Amino acid sequence: MTIYDISEKAGVSIATVSRVLNGSQSVSVRTRQKVLDVIEQCGYTPNAFARGLGLNTMKTIGIMCADSSDLYLAKAVYHIEQKLRSHGYDTLLCCTGYELDAKADSMNLLITKKVDGIILAGSNFVYEKEQDNRYIAEAAAQVPVMVLNAAIDTPNVYSVMSDDYTSMYKAAKEMLSGGTEDILYFYNSTSYSSMKKLSGFRAAVEESVRADSAPLIEYYQGAHEDIHAMVRHLRAVHDRGCRFQGVIAADDTLGLAAVKYASEMGYRIPEEFCVIGYNNSMLAYCCEPELTSIDNKLETLCEHLVATLFGILDGKEMPKKTVFSGEVIRRGTTRSLPPDTEQKKSI
Repeated sequence: MTIYDISEKAGVSIATVSRVLNGSQSVSVRTRQKVLDVIEQCGYTPNAFARGLGLNTMKTIGIMCADSSDLYLAKAVYHIEQKLRSHGYDTLLCCTGYELDAKADSMNLLITKKVDGIILAGSNFVYEKEQDNRYIAEAAAQVPVMVLNAAIDTPNVYSVMSDDYTSMYKAAKEMLSGGTEDILYFYNSTSYSSMKKLSGFRAAVEESVRADSAPLIEYYQGAHEDIHAMVRHLRAVHDRGCRFQGVIAADDTLGLAAVKYASEMGYRIPEEFCVIGYNNSMLAYCCEPELTSIDNKLETLCEHLVATLFGILDGKEMPKKTVFSGEVIRRGTTRSLPPDTEQKKSI
């Protein structure tokens, strides 16, 4: 029997059950009695370590990260740890890799360590098939689970995310408006976030080009730090007869590879070839010209995620999903928009 079971039987939220157990005065007398009746009927005994129940706490949050060598994920973990530490909380970090079984094992490990909550740093923890997300639901029946940059409709799971679909849609529209018609979308993941980006790109291109022209999309399966392999991949695309005047990449590493590819091919950037990356990481400054990139507001996401978690632990009602807008940070790898386009954007 868990707090999740009590909330279901009483027909109230987990936060309401938590407030009742905390002795909070913000719950009506009727609701309080209903929850207490269910607790008595079920013989429920709260976990003495559960922070969400307002009892003792280990003052520790579990963080799961698929790959700490990934620049985006490493930065996310850094921001999250800094915010938690400023509130007096320690962290336990599990670098899980990308296999589902390993993620489930790490989740179970953190639960046995009696953490007060679990943060999933990155969208690759959420799967399309409902049964693959069971490990998240089972953990959320015991502690709050926070998901960075993905959404899942499960009790006691809260999401803070960037609107990757709209950001990618606007970036593609902007490149098309700047005169680049044949754009290749270059990506290397099938995560929740990556699929949102891909959908945004598809929608923009399909609205803007002729009906018989399919979007140019290329999936790279190699190591995420092997920029030379990414360049070779783009060369292979060119060698098989696919012509493109620009690349929109799913992250800045792929974008950097696209800039290197264009340079090796002798294209002038941005006059003959344009590139947009994603994440607005330090890699945007590691090429010449510097890389235009989409800022997905990672630090803001992490700050809000931690604030939401502490609200839940304090027994407050918090939003299940919060979405922030990204922003295209224009640098030297994209052309300026025509004056009439700029005017329309400002209206």
